[in-house]
Amino acid sequence: MNSKKILGVGALLLLMGNALFAQEKISYKFDFGTGKIAKDYIQILPSTVFATNNKYGFDFDSKVEGADYGRKNPLTSDLIKSDKPFYFSIALPEGNYKITATFGDLKAPALTTVKAESRRLMLENIKTKAGEFVAKTFIVNVKNKNIAGGQVVGLKPRELTKLDWDDKLTLEFDHQTALSSLEITKVEDQITVFLAGNSTVVNQDDEPWASWGQMIPRFFKPGVAIANHAESGLTLGSFLGSKRLAKVLSIMKTGDYLFIEFGHNDQKDKGPNDGAYKSYTERLKTFITEVKKKGGIPVVVTSTSRRSFGADGKIQNSLGDFPEAARKVAAAENVALIDLNAMTAQLFNAMGEENSKKAFVHYPANSYPGQDKPLADNTHFNPYGAYEIAQCIILGIKEQKLGIAKYLVSDLPKFDPSRPDDPNNWKWPESPKSSLIKPDGN
Repeated sequence: MNSKKILGVGALLLLMGNALFAQEKISYKFDFGTGKIAKDYIQILPSTVFATNNKYGFDFDSKVEGADYGRKNPLTSDLIKSDKPFYFSIALPEGNYKITATFGDLKAPALTTVKAESRRLMLENIKTKAGEFVAKTFIVNVKNKNIAGGQVVGLKPRELTKLDWDDKLTLEFDHQTALSSLEITKVEDQITVFLAGNSTVVNQDDEPWASWGQMIPRFFKPGVAIANHAESGLTLGSFLGSKRLAKVLSIMKTGDYLFIEFGHNDQKDKGPNDGAYKSYTERLKTFITEVKKKGGIPVVVTSTSRRSFGADGKIQNSLGDFPEAARKVAAAENVALIDLNAMTAQLFNAMGEENSKKAFVHYPANSYPGQDKPLADNTHFNPYGAYEIAQCIILGIKEQKLGIAKYLVSDLPKFDPSRPDDPNNWKWPESPKSSLIKPDGN
């Protein structure tokens, strides 16, 4: 056999091996607590630390306590609990994962909110009475920077420490959590909704910053996975240049979606070919064309309004022609449009000039560690603002009659941008990490 044939056989075997690895079933079942271990489950003690075995365990110096009530059913007999945030991590390859968590405590009521990776909201305010147990299932997307063919996404330095880009899945449990079991399985049957955008879309790692992209997983039941590839400071051009669109296209399946929201940073580009009706329009059409080639479904999203009130007490357009250019591209290309620019203007007008600060990163000095000066940012949202804007996106999905609307949760809150939720009644359990550094592109 000549060397070319040997090389060809070797390449074929490598491809077959990679395909088998990609199809390999990945499944874990964890039984939390100090009591009897359920059959086919892995016991997780309060002392099981991720850094110790480098595969699974409690992470980031989390402190939990165990309880064992001696019941026959080992899955509800013992558990771990904490009234402070704690993290559980497991080393996993890229993909979508179905996670079923069982919550409850025989002796006391419990309450939990679950976030994944970089503070993506998965489950909100799950309550159980003493003696009650509930199982909740949700989907988490795990990504990495690798692209087929040996290329990689050009990450910014600040992204290198984000939980979104590490080599594990991390779950954060907040409130007064009582957790008895976790089942984690890699699944291939989900519709993946990819997100492309800037700091108004990205999963923000640290309090008090937040964006709509990290809130929308809460509104979907299994069947849809949200893969957020947005990053602060990006334009359509830099999203392309850092190979983020190439990454999305490399893993996109027929029937997957790409939501595209840019404009805030694009309007700052001042080259001779830049502008809403020049490079912005051309690149937006490129995104749409490339997604359609892959059998995907592009959705154009106009940019969120800034908190820019005029003399008349109403939101003024601070984004020039970019929202209108996006509307025209969507119409010309016959793709769905979610007019987030119009909805957020309506939302902030309904809140009013002063009260709308509660949706943005406006905080007096000493609200967070090391903060000796007030924070006043009229572009970037706090968790409440991000949650309200995520509901605008959900409303747009319903109004556009997108296929993924059938996967919205049954307990979907009623929402009208002209009647926002009362910020005084909306509660968010803060994560331990905070930052005073504004996202890029402010």
